[in-house]
Amino acid sequence: MASQEDEDKLMRSVLQNDKKTIDEGRLIKDSLNQGFGSFNPDLMFEELVRNYSMARKIYGDSLIKLLSDYDSSYIKKNINIPEFQRELKKNIKRRIEELKDKDLIDKDHTLTDKAIDLASLVLYKEELDNLIPKGILGEKIHKKVFVYGDKEDIKNHKKLDRYRDLAIRKSLKLAIRRGHSELQESDLKSFERKSRGSIYLVYALDASGSMKGRKIDLCKKAGVALAYKAIEEKDKVGLLVFGSDIKEEISPTEDFLLLLKAMTRIKASKETNIAFTIKKAITLFPNQEVTKHLILLTDAIPTIGKNPEQDTLEAVSLAKANGITLSLVGINLDKKGESLAKKIVEIGEGNLYIIRELENIDKIVLEDYYSFI
Repeated sequence: MASQEDEDKLMRSVLQNDKKTIDEGRLIKDSLNQGFGSFNPDLMFEELVRNYSMARKIYGDSLIKLLSDYDSSYIKKNINIPEFQRELKKNIKRRIEELKDKDLIDKDHTLTDKAIDLASLVLYKEELDNLIPKGILGEKIHKKVFVYGDKEDIKNHKKLDRYRDLAIRKSLKLAIRRGHSELQESDLKSFERKSRGSIYLVYALDASGSMKGRKIDLCKKAGVALAYKAIEEKDKVGLLVFGSDIKEEISPTEDFLLLLKAMTRIKASKETNIAFTIKKAITLFPNQEVTKHLILLTDAIPTIGKNPEQDTLEAVSLAKANGITLSLVGINLDKKGESLAKKIVEIGEGNLYIIRELENIDKIVLEDYYSFI
């Protein structure tokens, strides 16, 4: 009960835009995106003073600002001034103590479950705040988003029908024909959705070292958007987080919170093993006649094994033999990577998206989902 009360308090604070709570959630979220699961204030301060340029690459601008209360450019200008160093050290220690007092880190400075909960809520809120103004959650951004058919697919509206399925024009025409000055419940008509089988998705996210920072943050948010929308549509979503091995695996589920927290915990490290990831994904899908689709996000060609490219293509062929289609979202791939990516989606009968600008990854992932429903 105490844990539930803590989570409820965190949710209220985040939804009410409590700046301090949200900043703490961002600090935790950014630390995970940079590959850290704990804080050592003395070591961090020493690294900032000894070689600020290198420390900036390790920690990232956002995390440094959230920990120190200073912009990166300001620290760079003043890092060699003793008085500023003392102030910087004091700020970092104060922020760490605040996190400890709120049970967001333990006595060993390691992130707690409560910290993951808070970071999850902030990740969720940031992505919904990003999607709603774009209209992505409500608009048909792909021609296959919802398939209604022709006139015969209109039915009388029932209490349990969703309001988003209301056939407004048909309802208004009927009300006018009946001479009603206002729209009455008996006038309401709804679209009858064409039946389709269940869709099982696996979102496979590259968490190799090159993905750390903003790149992995936006890919996590794309996963949140996919899980939110697909589960709303009664489909199931699984998760694979991979680097040199599998770091996290969840079979397709309707448990959005489980997926949200798992994505929040992701830390980037090591190399890329795509072939092993695809083979592992095959085991997560049910052995039955349903639509099975794997969405793979990566920023590099495979680097593990004697012949990683051939191993990858063989794994894709095995997935296709098991009824799994595969789409690939490639982030800033080089020419060799693009060439392999084209072969992957050709065999996997999916879509290829080459990303140069990261901001629209969530929209692209949703478009790919819509193309298979």
